[in-house]
Amino acid sequence: MADGFNEARALRVTELMTDYQGLLRRIAEYAPNPSPEEYFEHGYEVLRQCRAEAQAVLLVPYPIDLSSMPNGSGDQEKRQLQRYHDSPLKRWTVLIKSRIILDASARRFQAKKIYLRAVAAVRWSNARTALLQGTPHAAQATQLQQTNNNLRIVSAIAATVGLTSLTAFKELAAVTDARIVNDFRQADTQAGYWLVDDPPLATILNWIRSQGSA
Repeated sequence: MADGFNEARALRVTELMTDYQGLLRRIAEYAPNPSPEEYFEHGYEVLRQCRAEAQAVLLVPYPIDLSSMPNGSGDQEKRQLQRYHDSPLKRWTVLIKSRIILDASARRFQAKKIYLRAVAAVRWSNARTALLQGTPHAAQATQLQQTNNNLRIVSAIAATVGLTSLTAFKELAAVTDARIVNDFRQADTQAGYWLVDDPPLATILNWIRSQGSA
């Protein structure tokens, strides 16, 4: 054991991947089944896009190169290297595990953003169905157009900052990348998870960009 925390790191990877896989399953449950006339409605397009993006994240290979020694190029890795300057093997073991945590954290973060967009599209679909079932025809066109416009606004914002509610637009500004990470952090802390190696938002975003899956 390199520093006494390898078991904690392994457990942390399991926790992150459990969250990630749970989000992917929830996204997969949102399977659009529109009629041919509705196929190109914006909400159904968003749902198809979310499913495709989730699949793309799933297919990204785990970029952990076990054939080479990590060089400590990142700030977090440099700090860890300083703790194990006398043992290259310990440095290698700890940093590889930390990179796996980083990759798992990035996957969970991406899945959460995709999930939030999918939720918006599902709420659009539910609102649309309710309008078609309970509104006189003369009022349907205007209300459906407003529903579509709401989703377009929401999905455009959610593509960059996420979304928790279709109608609570005042909350949109607060639902940022940082908010997603902070919400995860709060939930993880309350669950009593070991978070020493969890990366900050900037590191997660840099990792996603480096993997070409931003």
